[in-house]
Amino acid sequence: MKTFRKKIAFIYLIFMIISCDTHTEIRSEIKNPSELTNPFTEKYLLENLNKDLPRLVLNTEIEKVLRSKMISDPVVKNIYAAIRLDAENTLNKPFLERIKTGRRLLSVSREMLHRINMLGMTYFIDKDPNILARIDGEVKAVCNFSDWNPSHYLDVGEMAMAVAFALDWTAGDLPQPTIELALNALIDKGIMPSYDTSKRSNTWWINGNNNWNQVCNGGMIAASIAIAEKNPELAAKTIKRSLDGLPHSLDEYAPDGVYPEGSTYWGYGTTFSVVTNAMLESAFGTDFGLGNYTAFKQSAVFRVLMNTPSGWYYNFADCGDRRSKDGDIALAWFAAKSGDEIFYEKDRFLQPAENIKLRRLDGAGLVWLSQFEKKIKSDLPTAWKGEGANPIAVFTGGSDDSKNYYFGGKGGSGTVNHGNMDAGSFIFELNGVRWVVDPGNQNYNELEQKGFDLWNKSQDSDRWTLITKSNLGHSTLTVNNQLHVVDGKASILNFKSGDRPEVTFEMSPTFEGQLKAAQRTFVKEGNDILLIQDNIEVNEATQTITWQLITTAEVEVTSNGAVLNQSGKKLLLENMTQTISQIKVVDLDPPPLELDRRIEGLKRIEINIPTDLAVEGKINFKIKLKGS
Repeated sequence: MKTFRKKIAFIYLIFMIISCDTHTEIRSEIKNPSELTNPFTEKYLLENLNKDLPRLVLNTEIEKVLRSKMISDPVVKNIYAAIRLDAENTLNKPFLERIKTGRRLLSVSREMLHRINMLGMTYFIDKDPNILARIDGEVKAVCNFSDWNPSHYLDVGEMAMAVAFALDWTAGDLPQPTIELALNALIDKGIMPSYDTSKRSNTWWINGNNNWNQVCNGGMIAASIAIAEKNPELAAKTIKRSLDGLPHSLDEYAPDGVYPEGSTYWGYGTTFSVVTNAMLESAFGTDFGLGNYTAFKQSAVFRVLMNTPSGWYYNFADCGDRRSKDGDIALAWFAAKSGDEIFYEKDRFLQPAENIKLRRLDGAGLVWLSQFEKKIKSDLPTAWKGEGANPIAVFTGGSDDSKNYYFGGKGGSGTVNHGNMDAGSFIFELNGVRWVVDPGNQNYNELEQKGFDLWNKSQDSDRWTLITKSNLGHSTLTVNNQLHVVDGKASILNFKSGDRPEVTFEMSPTFEGQLKAAQRTFVKEGNDILLIQDNIEVNEATQTITWQLITTAEVEVTSNGAVLNQSGKKLLLENMTQTISQIKVVDLDPPPLELDRRIEGLKRIEINIPTDLAVEGKINFKIKLKGS
């Protein structure tokens, strides 16, 4: 088993100590190897597997709690009502067909997982024969596909989990021919392609460190538990492999809980992790230590802090722009484990059932909604940093802030999973307005269908020509009109909390060969002020330095900066350096390339930092953003 070398940072919230209870303790390593166990052999499987169905997320003891809460808990009652409505709406839809979108079958697999979550949970609760008949048809449709598209194994992982749930939550009530068809499909179309080592696309994710690891290994564990009696040797071998593989993805949360791929990918990868942990607990009585990673627990704080006052995400990396109006089912798992109400979005879960847009694993999530019992309600930190592969810092005004102050800044590099050339970039909100924006993500398939080399992360990759991916589309520095150094990671050099929090990012690796050194500091100077300070050392190669701010606001250039206008409000941009620098506004709507994402009103404020400002090769440049 891999030994983790990364060290955990300071634990920010006391609930993390409480939620560790007797299973974990504050320690210098991410995990204690003795706590993460992998005993899987065929003998262990047969002796320890829950023999009764259901056993994936559900079991007899869990059912008792769930049925009790369906009577007493308004949240559980309401979400089940939404699940039942969703299941009934599925009855009138055509069965799924094997129709790919580009190189992916993923939309079909996800729809199957969604349908089975709703139909399966509804049948488990109500035993409606019409629902059972629909599950039977859904299972037969996908299990008769020629394959589940193993060249893109996410498709297999999600489909395998869906079929495993269908078998498990119906607990033997499906017709025997359907059960045999599904078991054979789980083996032949789900598990066995992952042992084809001649095709890297089938295997790289097993020990990968991104969301594929969590999704695909979770699907393989679900499939293996479902086929355990039919082929215990294969099931044990596959679960053992996945338990060895999953820590590689958990390592990426270290040391403080930041998910390097951004908040929406946290939602993807983490949701599959918590479902996997729930499956293992219901089937074997333990998650074998996977849920006890300190940084994994801390990631719930990261997730909440990525929700900004405006309703957007801090949308760095390949992250979506806005969160939905619905409750976060993955966060609810952390609420159930910790008893911390800060992760339990009760009001969102209690909106009218017909207005709730359920996600594909919300059927399983009904279980941990029923398991939540309030013990504490923590306060979120108003100044927070998270280090790791893609370090970030956040300043807020707290829960009672009338100004709705929010700053998020980051380091990292272009080579991180789903990463961009955005080191040193930031977003800023004040008075309910997002003044400084991140251009976010754009549709992968549209780019791929046009032959765009999206996933190549070399220095000269096509990826970096896009506004959403390059430093030219982010609020950072650009030197000599060049790209950032793709593998030049910016790290957190210094961080201070308190009434005047600040964070400094060491940017020198980002500009290797372009500058001698660079550090960028962000300071919350007041309840409506953000100070950005760049300490730069030029070298003989330095010709131009451009300070950038990306915004959708209207911009009026002034003698010492600019005034930003949006939604009837204003933000002042003040040049605090005692020299006049050239300021211009570059329209990015329409964007430079046809393939670029178009964002209404997007523009880049550029401030030229004269290199002749340098005194003994050093420049100190300051910009203040202030509410008006």
